[in-house]
Amino acid sequence: MFTYARFAALLFFFSFGYAQAATIYIDPGVATLGRGDAITAAVRIMPDASLGECINVIDAVVTYSENIQPVDISIGKSIFNVWVEPPVINKDNRTITFAGGIPNGYCGRVEGDPRLTNIIAEIIFRSPGMQVGGGSDDTQAHVDFAPETQVLLNDGAGTRAPLTTLGGTFTLEKSAGSDGVVDAWREAVRQDSNPPEQFSITLTRDETAFAGKHFIVFSTTDKQTGISHYEVMEEPVLEFSAFKWGGVGVPWIKAESPYVLKDQSLNSIIRVKALDKAGNEYIATYIPDESLQTISMNEIITYTVMGVLGFILLITIGLLWFIISRRRRAKAAVAVMENEADGLID
Repeated sequence: MFTYARFAALLFFFSFGYAQAATIYIDPGVATLGRGDAITAAVRIMPDASLGECINVIDAVVTYSENIQPVDISIGKSIFNVWVEPPVINKDNRTITFAGGIPNGYCGRVEGDPRLTNIIAEIIFRSPGMQVGGGSDDTQAHVDFAPETQVLLNDGAGTRAPLTTLGGTFTLEKSAGSDGVVDAWREAVRQDSNPPEQFSITLTRDETAFAGKHFIVFSTTDKQTGISHYEVMEEPVLEFSAFKWGGVGVPWIKAESPYVLKDQSLNSIIRVKALDKAGNEYIATYIPDESLQTISMNEIITYTVMGVLGFILLITIGLLWFIISRRRRAKAAVAVMENEADGLID
């Protein structure tokens, strides 16, 4: 059971001198949670419309009190399309950090759009369940922004914008609500049957990055529950693939973009699997052009070993043939001599 007062709170702040700054805030800013309830708290950004402000980058540190716990994060509805640091939960420090942005800038809500299209990330918090000893008795949980949180403008210089931060305060009930435990996030995950959006893999190489090695770049979104993680597979395609990296039964490897390829000879089919929070998946495939493929060190070793083994085998066969032929000629000579001796005796 939740109660919301965000809109009224925003009106209050904007009416008393907070217009000359961008605002990053938690939505809802006020809520009541029964024992064991979960709430989806959106981190939203609002540029200063009066200054025609457009935001390029946000580097944020979210803090939370010890009597509430973050259990998941979704960026499926985020306005960001570039993440320098995806959201990371650090339970030891009780912080959630992330950094990202929009290359062309975010200038605020589009006129005529009835929705608040300004979500950066959604953090799922859970109220403590039944406890036996320990824990906090504080009935007020707080979610705030640390002082190092900053917003940079899309002005070509990355100017740091004046920033107002508005946290959230959640009242924690001592018992579950009349409707039992409320967990809209778990229900959203259960109902999500749609795979992530289709995407493609980009193969690139830069002498200044990753020691000049080939690497791939990939990214997609999931508008329901958000992307959970990516996995990469490099599947050998040559006849002697059993001697190459991976061999038969190549495993999926959990990975992030950019990803440095194991097979630098590019003689593998590259597959990237995107999985959302509900386990739905989409697999993108990339087959390197033959003009890019080279002979890898593994192949050189393989062919060298096979050549040496073949040479040894030929020599062995030749020696056996020579020995057998020599024995046959010796036997034939002995037989001739025996026949001649028998003729002389007769």
